[in-house]
Amino acid sequence: MLEPLFYYVTESTTMDEDDCYSSSSHNSSTRRDPRPQAQGSCYNSVDMGDMSFMMLDYLKEAMKSMDMMRGHQMLTDVVLEVGNELFHAHRVVLAAASPYFKAMFTGGLKETDMNRVKLQGVSPTAMARLIRFMYTGKIRVTENTVCQLLPAATMLQVQNVIQACCDFLERQLDPSNAIGIASFAEQHGCLELCKKANQYIERHFCQICQEEEFLQLNTIQLINLIKKDELNVQDEKEVYNAVLKWVRYDEDNRHTKMECILSAVRCQFLPPKFLNDQMTNCEVIKKTPACKEYLARIFKDLTLHIRTVVKERCPNIPRVIYIAGGYYRQSLDILEGYNVDEKVWTKLDRLTVPRSGLGGAFLKGTFYAVGGRNNSPGNSYDSDWVDKYNPIKDHWRPCSPMSVPRNRVGVAVMDGLLYAVGGSEGSKYHSSVECYDPEADKWTMIKPMHFRRLAVGVGVVNRLLYAIGGYDGIERHSSVECYHPENNEWTMVSPMHAPRSGAGVAAVNQYIYVVGGYDGKNQLNSVERYDTERDLWEYVAPMRVSRSALSVTVLDCKIYAMGGYDGSNFLTDVEIYDPVADKWEDGVPLTSGRSGHASAVCYQPPCDKMCAVSPSVSTDCTTSKLHCT
Repeated sequence: MLEPLFYYVTESTTMDEDDCYSSSSHNSSTRRDPRPQAQGSCYNSVDMGDMSFMMLDYLKEAMKSMDMMRGHQMLTDVVLEVGNELFHAHRVVLAAASPYFKAMFTGGLKETDMNRVKLQGVSPTAMARLIRFMYTGKIRVTENTVCQLLPAATMLQVQNVIQACCDFLERQLDPSNAIGIASFAEQHGCLELCKKANQYIERHFCQICQEEEFLQLNTIQLINLIKKDELNVQDEKEVYNAVLKWVRYDEDNRHTKMECILSAVRCQFLPPKFLNDQMTNCEVIKKTPACKEYLARIFKDLTLHIRTVVKERCPNIPRVIYIAGGYYRQSLDILEGYNVDEKVWTKLDRLTVPRSGLGGAFLKGTFYAVGGRNNSPGNSYDSDWVDKYNPIKDHWRPCSPMSVPRNRVGVAVMDGLLYAVGGSEGSKYHSSVECYDPEADKWTMIKPMHFRRLAVGVGVVNRLLYAIGGYDGIERHSSVECYHPENNEWTMVSPMHAPRSGAGVAAVNQYIYVVGGYDGKNQLNSVERYDTERDLWEYVAPMRVSRSALSVTVLDCKIYAMGGYDGSNFLTDVEIYDPVADKWEDGVPLTSGRSGHASAVCYQPPCDKMCAVSPSVSTDCTTSKLHCT
């Protein structure tokens, strides 16, 4: 059926135009006199109300007619001279679409009475497209036209076209052009596009720094970029190496600027071994004594384990807590991610084999599942397996196994290495410790602890690894020992107030928190914290729920205590501790009860299962050819 040309609306209100009725007819509450109207009335009739007519697409058809008249120079009253081209137009249309033209034609400027106006700073191609938009509301933005169109639309204040260009450029964001688009947007006052381009640069820094645009940055631009808290890097070596690449691109002119640039790199988070290698072998550093002295001071502070005041980077990307494995009636192979911002748990790629009593940690954007036990019907064994999970691809891959199987192992990261502490193999309880180098895919034994420790808690503060509590097959420990990587030695420090195994351990600033656990008789809800600077233990607020074999992790300086076993039940409970307020609050529970699971936080962009990507924003590293200068 054909669409009607008009909508008809019956109403008892005044018509918009002059209508022949007396003023009394304008009051909808007044009945009209049915008697014949006086001379001059439109017709004699009883009051039947008003009727309004609205033509569909009237404005569209009217503007189409105006555009046709423009093309034939009918009733046009101004000529725009742009470069070598002339554009005939109607002042009223230009003024209605552009505040720039409205001010020009109505503001008493000299152009008000001119029939021919010369415009500077606009290309003929851009002007043609803008005029067509003003008459039709349609515009096509392409890679070839956007860099001319946006400046012209900005100058003429055509907001719809400005927004269309910004939307187009946002879709084109790519590691090869993001810096140029950010600069282009800032130059033309497109603040929202500039913000999104800068966020893209922060999020994709490791790809951005491989591109020509990065190498063309000036010194101030480089410093402003690398000093950002939001820079998404797996470790600070990526920033340091990017700076070296920038300097070497024009070393003769840039090596003298290395000193001021280096202060923007968070060298306090570089491993001492790496710093020593740079001071010894890097020619750029050796050319600048001040740089070498600066790195030497940091090296000294790190090896003396002096707490740094430099803030860690905090990428502006979804934060995800990952939980792997665990035990409920048998070992589990599940992996789940908790999107902290959306407060949602999502099931992810399963472990290659079921495991409980495993350790977990994030290292360089990868989640490692270490050791544990496959306690399944008819198939129970302690594991030396190590698997790594890619959060972007949602996929597990195997790594080199440990030297020995380790069930209920403690796992921590220090100096870019993964440490596996204690654990057990059958009835054998380990005091041994080994560390994993992800670049070499190799495990190396280090000096063993003083005590055998199953279900040991581990934490790292100021490049010192602490092994806390645990079970040696006879008794639960309250003892604590500390590993010094410089001399490969363990030293005893002050013990906890209460012996416990299977506790959760987390480090926040200078403190190590020990949460819950089992003392040989009862599951615990008590929490102790260790001041690494004063060698002192003290109790803090207890959890609501007593539990052991839980997992804990730290996010935004708050401690998440998740799952565990209360002596009767496998728990879904999640409690969140705020060290500043010394208070626990309930979090979003796990999807199912479990104990003996591993957990860790990731700042790497997760897979599509974890967060939907807006179709209007390209976050993939595509190969767009667009460059804005």
